[in-house]
Amino acid sequence: MLKTSQESYTIKEATIKLMQFCAYRDRSHKEVEEKLNKMNMIPAAQEQIIIQLMQEDFLNEERFARSFVRGKFRIKKWGKIKIKQELKFREISSPIIKIALTEIEQEKYTATLYELAEKKLNLLKEPDTFKKKRKLADFLLRKGYESNLVYEVVNELLE
Repeated sequence: MLKTSQESYTIKEATIKLMQFCAYRDRSHKEVEEKLNKMNMIPAAQEQIIIQLMQEDFLNEERFARSFVRGKFRIKKWGKIKIKQELKFREISSPIIKIALTEIEQEKYTATLYELAEKKLNLLKEPDTFKKKRKLADFLLRKGYESNLVYEVVNELLE
């Protein structure tokens, strides 16, 4: 049976559906609220479901933020600035963002930055050193790394 967008759910059905949604991977409150809105749940029911999900630990903002940070850093090799912006976009509070960013070890962070820079440097065919530095720095800044670290690495690799 296909559910249409006008289909209504009981609170129990919606809660079970959201539990499955949250069990698949950690979700932010914003994602859960959007899902409930798509299910046409009234605000009172939404609040009740969200509270139950939090009480039963299906919805945990800090756990979501920590796994988000680990994933984006390890897989996409994003810097802290880009990760922080994405978490803010997902309406995660600043204190939780601060806690979540502790998931990144400074040694690994620096090592990843160097690794990315060297990899990109090998791909750049620019003969002019100044332009090469600029392209490399722009790439690393777009990845979300802090400018002071970026320029330190770029200058070290292109001296």
